[in-house]
Amino acid sequence: MAERLRHPRDTAHLKAQEAQEAAFVSALESGRLHHAWLLTGPEGVGKASFAYMAARRLLGAPHDGEGGPLSSSLQSTAARLMAAKSHPDFMVLERMGEDGKPRKVIPVDEARQLPEFFSKSPAQSPYRVAIIDAADDLNVNAANAILKTLEEPPPRGVLFLVSHAPGRLLPTIRSRCRTLAFRVPDPETAETIVREQSGLDGYDTARLVRMAGGSPGLALKMADLGVLKMDDTAHELLNHLKHPDPAPLLAMADSFRGAEGAERFQMLFERLSDRVRTMAVEQAMSGQGDDLDRWADVWDVLERLPREAEALNLDRADSFWTAVRALRAAAA
Repeated sequence: MAERLRHPRDTAHLKAQEAQEAAFVSALESGRLHHAWLLTGPEGVGKASFAYMAARRLLGAPHDGEGGPLSSSLQSTAARLMAAKSHPDFMVLERMGEDGKPRKVIPVDEARQLPEFFSKSPAQSPYRVAIIDAADDLNVNAANAILKTLEEPPPRGVLFLVSHAPGRLLPTIRSRCRTLAFRVPDPETAETIVREQSGLDGYDTARLVRMAGGSPGLALKMADLGVLKMDDTAHELLNHLKHPDPAPLLAMADSFRGAEGAERFQMLFERLSDRVRTMAVEQAMSGQGDDLDRWADVWDVLERLPREAEALNLDRADSFWTAVRALRAAAA
């Protein structure tokens, strides 16, 4: 059983991103530290962890002599204050609200607090630091509020913007940041990271990394949400479409409530969609593609339903049963 997903601020050492750490430390030690850093790359490759590690260094945490150039002890004063959300020189903008529930976007009212935060001198650290995780979650008004800070850089302030899709950001935001690109590590490193943090065996670790496209963080998130079980459910459902066992399907439909249920719903549909696509490709390559049009239609349904459920606030369980009916009709 996987542990609860670790928050990026609890990362002391970051594997497979040594070049990015070295680039930041070099800029810091040379006195050419840029005021805004855009951290780009797929979800779950360590961008937010890097931002928190760099923030700890800027807020005075010393290098602990282990790991990469940015590694520092989570027991330092800076780390403790950051974890308690009480550091006077540190600010985070994120979708997660104070009640622990994710919001659709980062509110513009919170984004407007950033210029005031940076207008003050550091209270107890060499710098004032803010993290936006993720900048993709800024709506247009919030993004324009961020621009004021980027256009008038504070003398002792540094802003980190985490982005999974930088192409969606305003060009004026991208042009005012120094970009650090993060990539997925090699499969062996990714599996080692996931295995160490999840406690899963090698087979399940490899499955998760493969499903996550090589991203360790996304693989751990999938483990936390029970995606291995979802993948097994998707496999069983597709193999027994004519006579499915209703019990696990009812249990799955009942698990889609709340914020975690929304993520579970999205990931189950991703597993079903991926398996249907793989099955169709295998049939086409083996010359057994008579039903490809029907499966292509089902694949379209599996891709479309989660978007509609989110946009129209539809009942996720109803959407799930719609998908089951479409799958059974295709297999009839």
